[in-house]
Order: sequence, then C-alpha cells, then structure tokens
Amino acid sequence: MTQLHDTTYRGFASDNYAGAHPEVIAAIAEANGGHQIAYGEDVYTARLQDVMKSHFGERAEAFPVFNGTGANVTALTSVLPRWGAVIATSTAHIHTDENAAPERVSGLKLLTVDTPDGKLTPELIGTEAWGWGDEHRAQPLAVSITQTTELGTLYSVEEVRAIADYAHERGMVLHMDGARLSNAAAALGTGFREFTTDAGVDILSFGGTKNGLLYGEAIVVLNPEASDGLVFLRKLNMQLASKMRFVSAQLIALLTDDLWRRSAGHANAMAARLRSALEDAALPGLGFTQATQANAVFATLPAGVADRLRESFRFYDWNPATGEVRWMTAFDTTEGDIDAFVAAIARELSA
Repeated sequence: MTQLHDTTYRGFASDNYAGAHPEVIAAIAEANGGHQIAYGEDVYTARLQDVMKSHFGERAEAFPVFNGTGANVTALTSVLPRWGAVIATSTAHIHTDENAAPERVSGLKLLTVDTPDGKLTPELIGTEAWGWGDEHRAQPLAVSITQTTELGTLYSVEEVRAIADYAHERGMVLHMDGARLSNAAAALGTGFREFTTDAGVDILSFGGTKNGLLYGEAIVVLNPEASDGLVFLRKLNMQLASKMRFVSAQLIALLTDDLWRRSAGHANAMAARLRSALEDAALPGLGFTQATQANAVFATLPAGVADRLRESFRFYDWNPATGEVRWMTAFDTTEGDIDAFVAAIARELSA
C-alpha cells in the first residue's frame, strides 16, 4: 500500500496521535505465524501474567482489552453492585470523555468532585462519601483516581496511600485509571508497584496505547477479593479479543527491557523542555495553568493565537472561554519538534 501520510509531521494534541513503537511492531511480527488458541489461551497471554506479576506482585492478574474506556468500564463493573456509585473528579476521563459509558453500559452512578488540579484528596472524597444505607442515594462504594491526571498532574505514593486508606476504612474500593501510568512511574522515579499494589490500589486500568502500543490496554486486578466476574464481564462488554496473543505480545514488549520507562521518560522530558523553553522566553500573553509533571503542558494564549498555531501544529483547546490549551508530547517527539513549536509560538506572540 502507498503511504498516505507525511511521517515527518508532528502535533501536540495527544500522545494517541503517535504511531506504534518499532519494538512493539517487532513483537507483533514475532507473535505472528502458526496457530495459537484463541480468546486468551495462548502462550503470550500466559507469559503476560508472569510479566505483570513481576511488576505488580504475585496476586496480580491481567485481563487484556482493546481500549481504555473498555478497561475502565469493565474494571468498575467488576467491583460494584448495580446500586453502586463511583467518586471521581469532575475532569476524570470516565466522566468527561467516555460518552457516559459507565452509566449506560454498566448502570453505574458517577459522583463527581471539582478539584483545582485534577487530584482527589480524602477531604474531597468526603464530600460525596456519605449516605450508606440510604435507599434514596446511590451507594458510594468505589473511588476512581487517574495517574497521571487529566490535567497532567501527579499523585505521590503517599497521596495514593492516603486515599486508599480513607476508601478502605469506609468499605470502598480504589480503582486507578492508568492510561498514562508509565509516565507517572517515570516521573516518580519508581516502579509501578510502589504507588499501586503497595499503596492500596485494588484494581487498575493499565495503559499501553498512549505509550507506543498499536492498540491494547489491560485490566490488572491487584486485590482479587475486590473484583468478581471479569472473565464474564470482559466478553459481555465486547472487550474479549479472539487473537489476544497480539495484544499480550505488545504489552510484554512494553514491560520488558524498560521500554515503558524509556518511552514515557522521553515524553516527559520533551514536555519539560517545552515548558522550560517557553518560560525562559518570557513571551507576552502566555501563561501556565498547571504544573508540568509528566507529558502535558497546560497554557493560556491570547485570543486567536491558538487557531493560527493550529495551521501548522494540531492541539486542543481545553477551555475556550479562558484561552486554555493542552499540549501533549509522546515517545517519538523530538527536540527539534519542540524547538520548532516554541519558535512558532514565539513568532505569534511577538507579532
């Protein structure tokens, strides 16, 4: 097939825009050929269980799925009864970007809390953690946090543990949306286990697509007592891959030889380079709204500037009313990409 796109083009809209990492493509090719039993009874999915245990602990069990929404919805369904509710931030992906899938597919109630930085705290959770036993109120039985958050911020190990302790003391389960879990671990300088299993997270959506996979994520059960029925729910929610070996092979590649850390660490470094260069330039009209702790930069621009920049570099408005935009970097963002983008921003703001 003739290549249809310009492979030199780079944007800053999402790490989903990046292609697949060459090592991931190589893993898919290596998993090809011959026959393997379908629906997860293959040697790659079996191997993935061992790999996940090495990162998350001996009780961890992985369920490969197609996408992040499927991982979040299916994971939350497995930890809640029909009358259960989930406490999350008002900016959480399950609330703002999943087309009400938790409510429509699983019948779950989302209890959302406004936060200035995309992070929950025990105190903020407490504003919705009440009403147990009241038949008129959806029962708050789970908390969902995102690592890193939708605003690009980062939970410390201690912050996750405090939330887990608060939730567990009140009989709630803690779910972590880890679409950018690798970026979080790279930023914290830890492995995955320190701020998940050891910090009290019960169930996890492990992200791969945003960090170099062609497609695929995984639900990782860290506390088997908290989750039930995933073997049935994954199929019911249309997340059971027949040729699962190709999802599992990608995840194995990502989690082997520190590919996850190399890719995520590079993306984080490129975001830091972008933020630092713009701050050093002291450009008129440019502001920042969130700390840059992983691979996202949130900024404000004067009216009209974002639209002109998007003629060359695609990115999203975050809050059009305030001129807030989001710039994301990926595993394949180069220093040259950053420098060209900074120069374009400088030209617009200095005009």
